[in-house]
Amino acid sequence: MMASLLQEQCKALKLGSVSRIYPQIALQSKEQFLTDLFAGELDAREASRNRRRLRRAGFPQTKTLDEFSWENIVLPSHTAREHLTSLDFIEAKESLICMGGVGTGKTHLVIALGLKAAMSGKEVRFFQTADLANRLLERNAKGTLGSFTRDLESCDLLIVDELGFLPLHRHAAELLFQVIANCYERRSVAITTNLEFGHWNTVINDNRLTAALIDRLVHHGHVLAFTGESYRLRHALSQLSNPATADHAEPQPATP
Repeated sequence: MMASLLQEQCKALKLGSVSRIYPQIALQSKEQFLTDLFAGELDAREASRNRRRLRRAGFPQTKTLDEFSWENIVLPSHTAREHLTSLDFIEAKESLICMGGVGTGKTHLVIALGLKAAMSGKEVRFFQTADLANRLLERNAKGTLGSFTRDLESCDLLIVDELGFLPLHRHAAELLFQVIANCYERRSVAITTNLEFGHWNTVINDNRLTAALIDRLVHHGHVLAFTGESYRLRHALSQLSNPATADHAEPQPATP
């Protein structure tokens, strides 16, 4: 009965975790007990906010900076690694253009930075380029483009992954350009691409839009060059060359 009443009171006061965590807190003094109790409630609320931010971000997988290798990246002379990992580039509303071959770590880095940003209280949105372009076309056709773009405008970091894998429909390219143009000097954009700037027009199919897009991204941006062979290919080859690490070893014939 008492526990039920406490739960009702906590619900009315919007103290969702208090009734769950109070038995775990030692009582040394009344003030200490309340301080520890409210600290636990605040921690639970922050954890809940982090989960919601991660859901909204839409990361396809979890990648961290601790797992990332910087050995294949060439940073511009004006770009320090700490400027990126400290998320100062987001505070400065700067862009990242991660350029390099398939499997060289571009997506890993932007997800890791985005994950750290979300866990630091920032709003992040992650899209593959083709998915974002299709979403923009669908919303525009349904008349709900405004609500979708307002959500994008609420974020601190917009990640657009895999620019260059598929050419864009002309109208989709125009809508995508408008989204990125609206980010200029307002929020950060991180783009991954396997194409050098000179080939972006093969995806956007409009030289004017391509030039304007690159101009906005580069003005307050950092172009990160990813070199070396594909990590995934290198990992697969290492598995083949070392049968002991393979998931399924070949059965050995029985000794007669």
